[in-house]
Amino acid sequence: MNKRWETYVTLSVAGIVLFTAIAIWIKILVLTAIPIGFLFGFFLQKGDLCGASAFSEVLVMRDRRKVAGLWVLITVAMLGFAVLDLLGWVVLNPKPFLYWNFLAGGILFGVGMVLAGGCVSGCLYKAAAGNLNSIVALLMIPAGVMLVEFGPLKSLHQTMKGYVLNTATGEKLSLQSLTGLPFWLWALVIAIVTAVIGFKRLSRNRTGPESERVAGSVAKRFMTRPWKPWHAGVAIGLLMVPAYLSSAASGRNYPLGVTHGVMQAELLLIDSNFNHVYQTTATAVSKAQGQSPTTPVLPTGKKVVWWLVLLVLSLMPGSWVAARLSGQAKLLPKPPDEVLFAALGGVLVGTGAALATGCVVGNIMSGWALLSIGTLFFGVVTILSNWAATYIYLMGRDLGA
Repeated sequence: MNKRWETYVTLSVAGIVLFTAIAIWIKILVLTAIPIGFLFGFFLQKGDLCGASAFSEVLVMRDRRKVAGLWVLITVAMLGFAVLDLLGWVVLNPKPFLYWNFLAGGILFGVGMVLAGGCVSGCLYKAAAGNLNSIVALLMIPAGVMLVEFGPLKSLHQTMKGYVLNTATGEKLSLQSLTGLPFWLWALVIAIVTAVIGFKRLSRNRTGPESERVAGSVAKRFMTRPWKPWHAGVAIGLLMVPAYLSSAASGRNYPLGVTHGVMQAELLLIDSNFNHVYQTTATAVSKAQGQSPTTPVLPTGKKVVWWLVLLVLSLMPGSWVAARLSGQAKLLPKPPDEVLFAALGGVLVGTGAALATGCVVGNIMSGWALLSIGTLFFGVVTILSNWAATYIYLMGRDLGA
């Protein structure tokens, strides 16, 4: 890209600094979701860190590098959350074990993302780079979410949410509540084990042939070449820390998530009468602390969480910049049958993610980092469903040919 890469990087950094400074200056912290979303999209694209391909490639290519990248992400985020918890800056909020939601949602989601060629975040960053299947799937994901949130599956969804597994004392099921061990101790032990295994693998890989050198400065290589999945995992794991602080300050006590942001962004175009959420209230604080709300909650319409909407809307420009820097931003036509399956996959992804109250980002990246037992269950169901669909749809089709 000659000198143009410097222009993209300079403008991106300037935008990140500007939006952050404005948000702090005018004290509307929900605007910090914009630089966070931009960086999230940038990191996802650089590492090609899509949950769908990460799980499928274990079977198709016998490649576990993206799965390892996801685990590094979760571990780094877990350490960051432990620090935030010890400092008292956030109230850790693991998801409840909604077993029917996680089972049904995980099955639909796992199958759907194979057909769509990506999970929700995967479709977002791949669509920004020009993948036609991802563009079509992304357009259909909100339809799947709305089937659950406002459509014929709403009653079933609400009924399923009534079946919850808690501890004997009524706490949400998490590794810390189940064992009585503090969150920071779990995070430390998991991080040490991960680091030991990771360093052993890196040492083993260094014994192989030296990788091809690429001309140019370190900065140019860093910005214009794809990253290893674990590099992107470290970057996103670190980003989780300011993301949690930003989200909590904006009326949403949870780290990264994208499913409902995609749906709500489209909802803003086709509906009206919204209950806008963009800052922390006394009610939100009391709920996060597990207390009864001090004031009545009186929603006046469909809820729109602006932190999620801004995160999703800024994720795609970040992905496009990363793809542009790497020379990957171009329209990728696909066969008509793949496009039709991608559309169906998009509906299944949206439906499954809505039933399970989250996707790879919300339930696996964020949920596992919070040590939520329910999201661990969702992850297992999703991975097994992904493998079944991968074997039938991807590998079976290749074998048949």
